[in-house]
Amino acid sequence: MIVTASLALAGALILFTWLGLRARLADGGLDDYITARNSQGAQAIGLSFLASGMGAWILFAPPEVGALVGPVALAGYAIGAALPFIVFAFCGPAIRRYLPEGRSIGEFAQACYGNGVRRWVAIISVLYMLCFLTAELTAIGAITNLLSDLNGNIAVIAVAVTTLIYTAWGGLRASLETDRWQALLLLALLVVVAFVALPQLPNAFDAAKLPDIPVTASLSVALTLVIAVTAANLFHQGYWQRLWAAEDDAALGRGAMLGGGVTVLVVALVGALGIAASLSLDDIGTPPIPFFALLTQAPAWLGIVALVLALCLVASSVDTLQNALASLAVTEKQGLSLTSARWFTCLLMIPVVLIALQGYSVLRLFLIADLLCATAVIPVLLGLWSRMTTPAAVAGALAGLVGAVLPGAVSTGSMMAGLEAASFPGGIPTLAPYLGALCASTLVSVAVALVAPKKR
Repeated sequence: MIVTASLALAGALILFTWLGLRARLADGGLDDYITARNSQGAQAIGLSFLASGMGAWILFAPPEVGALVGPVALAGYAIGAALPFIVFAFCGPAIRRYLPEGRSIGEFAQACYGNGVRRWVAIISVLYMLCFLTAELTAIGAITNLLSDLNGNIAVIAVAVTTLIYTAWGGLRASLETDRWQALLLLALLVVVAFVALPQLPNAFDAAKLPDIPVTASLSVALTLVIAVTAANLFHQGYWQRLWAAEDDAALGRGAMLGGGVTVLVVALVGALGIAASLSLDDIGTPPIPFFALLTQAPAWLGIVALVLALCLVASSVDTLQNALASLAVTEKQGLSLTSARWFTCLLMIPVVLIALQGYSVLRLFLIADLLCATAVIPVLLGLWSRMTTPAAVAGALAGLVGAVLPGAVSTGSMMAGLEAASFPGGIPTLAPYLGALCASTLVSVAVALVAPKKR
């Protein structure tokens, strides 16, 4: 088993490296390295959005949400995962016209509001992406330990080094090329897992095992997931890179809709597998891992297929995040050379890998980063509104921070208790902080912009 797992992982990583290295544009400069400007058609953008947005998280979170909370919450997760792409489909062309030579979310924030807002946006974006990167590498280690006898730390290091080789050399074009094949591979492998594993379930589906949760509670979870996932992913620099990589506005719109539509289907399918496992199996693990519980009833070889699927999911998100962080560094520090950008990418991975090797849970930090994104996402996107001003954006972002804490403070009568609730003790996401952040930032931004419009 250990030899088979090693060969399967090595083969997939070698394939990704070969695809990435051959994609490099020989005479491309720094701008091409981080934007691949106006070079990708709709299909390439769509598959890249899909692969970049997927990660090992889809093997854990949607199946668990589906099994424990039900189909309504799962639908919220699927919509939340796809909604950022839909936003880019509608807002992306306007952003491209507003900033045709743009390269990052930070530059967009600066063009709209100035340098101060740009720095804050960049900090939020980096925090979110570092959490994402660490979580993905941690996950591949855990999945490798779960599905094979191979040491998970080997998989962590192998994925980090391999993706680093082709992203540091080939830049965004390498990530886009591998995304295309990784997206097709993950779709094929997921279909194989579903078709082989489902008939192996030992019992008929027992509807009595469906979670008995009020519809209002399910809707609350769904709305929480929609806000958290959408807000966070709109600060994903990798998605902003693809905005300018599209060959034109039409390619961006069609590609984003393609990526969003297939994302909904993928998350729904994986979540449905979790529901099926919970309805048929007596034990889905502690803590619940319904997708992997499903595999315990299937042939041993399917575990290797699932391991390669996980590797594909992790590599597709990791290479995107590596290049996205390098891109953000280049745009934030003027004068950084192409060589320096490559070294920055390499050096950044050292602490990330060291943390991932510890196997810590990063869920709580992820939730806090998501909440920070929710406090600022509306003020940033309102930069496309002609009446929006820098004071309105700053006031909105500050109001978002207050709004995140206020629900807990009001319900408990203590500001410190509200702050603690907004830090998600126990790693459990709740609606109130996210909804408070989103509503407060929106209302204050719009109100300030209307009361004190731009001087003409």
